[in-house]
Amino acid sequence: MRPELLFPLFAEVERIKGVGPRYAKLLEKAAGPQVVDLLWHLPAGVIDRRPSPPIAEAPDGRVATLTLTVLRHQPSPNRRGPYRVVCGDGDDEIDLVYFHAKGDWLEKLLPVGDVRVVSGRVERFQGRAQMAHPEHVVPEAEAAAIRIVEPSYPSTEGLPMRTLRRAIEGALERLPDLPEWASPSLVAQRGWPGWNEAVRRAHAPSQADDLDPASPARARLAYDELLSNQLALALVRARMKRQKGRSLRGDGRLRDTVIAALPFALTGAQREALAEIDGDMAAGTRMLRLLQGDVGSGKTLVALIAMLNAVECGAQAALMAPTEILARQHFATIEPLARHAGVRVEILTGRDKGKTRAAVVGRIAEGSARIVIGTHALFQDGVEFRDLGLAVIDEQHRFGVHQRMSLGGKGQVVDTLVMTATPIPRTLLMTAYGDLDVSRLTEKPPGRRPIDTRIIPLDRLGDVVEAVARKLDQGAKVYWVCPLVEESEKLDVAAAEERASTLRRRFGERVGVVHGRLKGPEKDAVMDAFKNAGIDLLVATTVIEVGVDVPDATVMVIEHAERFGLAQLHQLRGRIGRGDKDSTCLLLYGAPLSETGRARLAVMRDTEDGFRIAEEDLKLRGAGEVLGTRQSGLPTFRMVDPSAHSELFPVARDDARLLLNQDPELEGPRGQAARVLLYLFERDAAVRYLRGA
Repeated sequence: MRPELLFPLFAEVERIKGVGPRYAKLLEKAAGPQVVDLLWHLPAGVIDRRPSPPIAEAPDGRVATLTLTVLRHQPSPNRRGPYRVVCGDGDDEIDLVYFHAKGDWLEKLLPVGDVRVVSGRVERFQGRAQMAHPEHVVPEAEAAAIRIVEPSYPSTEGLPMRTLRRAIEGALERLPDLPEWASPSLVAQRGWPGWNEAVRRAHAPSQADDLDPASPARARLAYDELLSNQLALALVRARMKRQKGRSLRGDGRLRDTVIAALPFALTGAQREALAEIDGDMAAGTRMLRLLQGDVGSGKTLVALIAMLNAVECGAQAALMAPTEILARQHFATIEPLARHAGVRVEILTGRDKGKTRAAVVGRIAEGSARIVIGTHALFQDGVEFRDLGLAVIDEQHRFGVHQRMSLGGKGQVVDTLVMTATPIPRTLLMTAYGDLDVSRLTEKPPGRRPIDTRIIPLDRLGDVVEAVARKLDQGAKVYWVCPLVEESEKLDVAAAEERASTLRRRFGERVGVVHGRLKGPEKDAVMDAFKNAGIDLLVATTVIEVGVDVPDATVMVIEHAERFGLAQLHQLRGRIGRGDKDSTCLLLYGAPLSETGRARLAVMRDTEDGFRIAEEDLKLRGAGEVLGTRQSGLPTFRMVDPSAHSELFPVARDDARLLLNQDPELEGPRGQAARVLLYLFERDAAVRYLRGA
């Protein structure tokens, strides 16, 4: 149950005085539906209303606060024109300009002959000063209240800044006094204010420096958000570890058979990761491990060997992938190797229906399906394993933690191995996977050749098409990735269809197209024709980002590469260079390139190291963008900027661990305060993992 002292913060924004239903909807759009969301909606800028020059000296385009006498009203002769109120300061005149305003309201606000203090942006039109829709108009006695530095907030269309400010002021009036959950020594060492004071100061910047993420108030709030994240992950981990594990220590017969059949030796990184996984599976607690490997580092093989360990012990193993293409790709890689060792592998996806699905589900339940590969269909009701010992989850950031747990719940005590080919910066790794141990594959298998990456302006498209023609004549297969179009799948598809149409005029039926709107069987047919025979040039949207393995594909063209994130470009480029032939990636950009766009493409040209690329991506794009975190299951933060606050991540992690070591059930004074923190950041589920909750 949420503590009572937080009730005022979790009321709907409509409960704030002066907020009606119309503005409540706009406030929800700008910040969120609850009072607490307004507290987390921090200023993005400041407006200094202290300058009070005479009209003649007011800088054009700048905000000024002027003391004026109202001289006359000039309503527009037609209803659509502007209503002007002419004011003066004894030496000069200025027009206050209003559109769609009622004359009687303006006459009350600005009575002729009275003195008013007016604040807004001064502009000059045909040599005459004017101020459109002043933000403040008050009697002279109230001048001090508006000659201030005022916060400016991100807003939404139709929501006046003044209304947003008043709503936030109303939220601040509801601030409760909360107990201190941060370590007193840390607060003193950093010079941080208490939580209540930090919120007030964050909303009352007196200068631009106060908006800096490193300012004491903002750093304190970011730390609180990180601490709640790390406590929640640590509690999830503690709960999983409390559940008794099962020792899975196979005799190696199946694994040795598969390793001996490989045409190459395992890399040192693969052997090291397998040793860590073997140790976890043999232990009496549940394995919770992340296997992080760059594109082409051999994660699928590591997963297969780990799954065979479970099979050697008489248990089953499951591998869950986020898309049907990726699930079928894993099946194509794993099934022949497992069959060589005499192990039956099944695949189950959303496409399987009727008798086919029933037969597969039956073999899973009876246990003859020793390894099962599938999509989210694996954790649906009705899919029961006879004895699931290991769950492998690929591209975990496309699922949520709850889905990870639900597959783990399909057996008595299931070890969990999470894999990702998306290199994740260390800071984000802590916040997304803090409940997991981490293994990294940092080497590429032998025989992989470097990819020649070039940056080319789009106006050389004709040259690129001719270069592609030469490669096709030499027997190469080519990917042509179409640009992201305003995050609209419909427009992405249209762009892909149009590009395929123009390329078909040059290359005929050798051109295929694949995108997210194709049905599963159609998509598979196109991919099969590209991999085997019939299609040599595949036009695609980012649907090919993960899990497509065509060794003969040695050229990739990416249109408008500047629109993609670095991690996504890296994933796409990883689709080539998978055989023993030289590969080329052409990044086409539209001019003019922004500084960030230029830096992003330069990183791609200079390195293939996914971990370095991930760190650069975080620096260039900041919070909320890396890996498309809004859609990815990675945490989205309100006050944390992963780039600016990177040094606070390990501090929060260590503090959470220390607190839980000293007070595992959060029952002491600081522990009780930490419970309040978890509820404040809506980590209610984590609180329920405490024995005493």
